[in-house]
Amino acid sequence: MPPVLSISRRTRRTPFTDRVSAAGVSGYTVYNRMLLPTVFRSVVEDYRHLKSAVQVWDVACERQVEVRGPQAAELVQMLTPRDLSGMQIGQCLYTPMVDETGGMLNDPVTVKLEEDRYWISIADSDLLLWVKALAIGYRMTVDVFEPDVSPLAIQGPRADDLAARVFGEAARSIRFFRYKRLEFDGTPFVVARSGYSKQGGFEIYVEDGRHGEPLWDALFSAGSDLDVRAGCPNLIERIEGGMLSYGNDMTQANTPHECGLGRFCDTRSAIGCVGRDALLRVAAEGPLRQIRHLEIDGDAVPPCTEPWVVRSEEGPVGQVTSAAWSPDFGTNVSIGMIDREAWVEGTRLEVATPAGPRGAVVREKPWL
Repeated sequence: MPPVLSISRRTRRTPFTDRVSAAGVSGYTVYNRMLLPTVFRSVVEDYRHLKSAVQVWDVACERQVEVRGPQAAELVQMLTPRDLSGMQIGQCLYTPMVDETGGMLNDPVTVKLEEDRYWISIADSDLLLWVKALAIGYRMTVDVFEPDVSPLAIQGPRADDLAARVFGEAARSIRFFRYKRLEFDGTPFVVARSGYSKQGGFEIYVEDGRHGEPLWDALFSAGSDLDVRAGCPNLIERIEGGMLSYGNDMTQANTPHECGLGRFCDTRSAIGCVGRDALLRVAAEGPLRQIRHLEIDGDAVPPCTEPWVVRSEEGPVGQVTSAAWSPDFGTNVSIGMIDREAWVEGTRLEVATPAGPRGAVVREKPWL
């Protein structure tokens, strides 16, 4: 019998948990101390459906850190090497966040609600405590707290149709990484064109958990002819798309440049960032290792629950941190951190998988 996840009060439910259970969830993980579905019918069947129809995802575990007050913009800039000086209300930005050494603390989406109010939609880490510590330590005039906001995602090629039926045709005109406030049942919601897949869609920031189940039910009622299903972030699809998982593919031991996120770093102009000096040195010298994508030979590899050592003829040159068999590409797709001398596209390496050593070839870009 496989292990089971024992759920207690320390593992927080979401406003959608009852609906997720009724939809037949068959696997959970814990993310920001909340339940995150990982599979419904099977990873492969969920993958096929995500690429062909539309899914509703409970991603309430993407907790928000709200920063508001006269120095909100200053504090948010301290967190990231991305220059936020031109960020507009209505915009969402992917913002690597670092400590004083330039190490990654989180890779959230930051949402600008007002000139003095932001939501930071975080990955799995205690970023709230870091933000509060900076605010207190620097005696800043801000409030930092976790609001009652629970994201619900609509993902898949038919996401626009479903969103338009519930929120109106204005949903179709939302640009990528922008949001609009759209009404459902008389209540305005922040609806952003974003999400943790490459299939397109939206994230709805549900303020006040009491609205969660009515919105879920409305989406399923409106999408009955669109083959709408409950879904979740899919391992295969996210690796194909090169979407990184904080805590798996990157940690506090890595800089944004090592994670291939240098394009989101404006280190010279992001003057307030606490890790700026460290990152300026990294940018000048270049990273010694960096995220790469590897095609691994042979039949389907087992789950990657611990990093797999990657070797060249000279010895270890990195590790694979996420891997899965891709039905669409007919190969094992994976993400790993590879040393500079071995990261050139087309380089042949060997991966020490639980099924034995496998040949692999380096790719600079993902499959999707």
